[in-house]
Amino acid sequence: MKKPTTIAAVVILALMAPHLECTGQDLKGKQVLIVFGGWDGHEPGKYVDLLLPWLRSEGATADTTSSLEIYTDSIYMSRVDLIIQAFTMSTITPAQEAGLLAAVRGGAGLAGWHGGTADAFRNNPAYQYMVGGQWVAHPGGIIDYSVTITDSDDPVTRGLSEFTMHSEQYYMHVDPNVKVLATTTFTGENDYWSAGCTMPVVWKKMYGRGRVFYSSLGHVAADMEVPEAMEILKRGIRWCASGRYESAENLVNPVY
Repeated sequence: MKKPTTIAAVVILALMAPHLECTGQDLKGKQVLIVFGGWDGHEPGKYVDLLLPWLRSEGATADTTSSLEIYTDSIYMSRVDLIIQAFTMSTITPAQEAGLLAAVRGGAGLAGWHGGTADAFRNNPAYQYMVGGQWVAHPGGIIDYSVTITDSDDPVTRGLSEFTMHSEQYYMHVDPNVKVLATTTFTGENDYWSAGCTMPVVWKKMYGRGRVFYSSLGHVAADMEVPEAMEILKRGIRWCASGRYESAENLVNPVY
């Protein structure tokens, strides 16, 4: 299997290790389900290759599937601690959607990134309500942009500083009650009317008893060579997986 992370990125992560401390939540003994598929441009298979060895090294039991039909298996889904979904666009049946929503409401975490979570199932507002946001544009396509950490106290972003990406800068429609952890600001170079717009990049929220984590970073797997992007994803996954075992958080943080 080709390693998707360069040696340089690994060295950088090692040097940053004292500042990228574990959040306190862990994956040992957790049941994780990775559901991947949809548009191939977001490289869902490569993300499985990237995350699966790490999940198992953390002590998780991890299953993978490229079929949304798993969401209709209520017995299996009731035992899942975390759902990691990378399934861009596509469609989901009413029964599949109902099973997914019920699993998260019941306490399973949902973690995802970029279009695999926030550009999935465009015709399903109930799903989008659970996620907390929906992709609508990426002006300029692949560009250079900065990510600002806006909550340095949260375990997902603690110790991290502003960093840069060379990828798609997601413009999104976002639930105003999510807890935003990082943002990006549009320059207007590509769409002048968006100049100065500050957009959430990373957030957390609750859906019923389930924890939901989202990061808009990660158009392709190589984007995770940016140490901060990968660390945020790992920490968000750990946080989501602990929802059945820890008290619910009040994550309502209204903008208005």
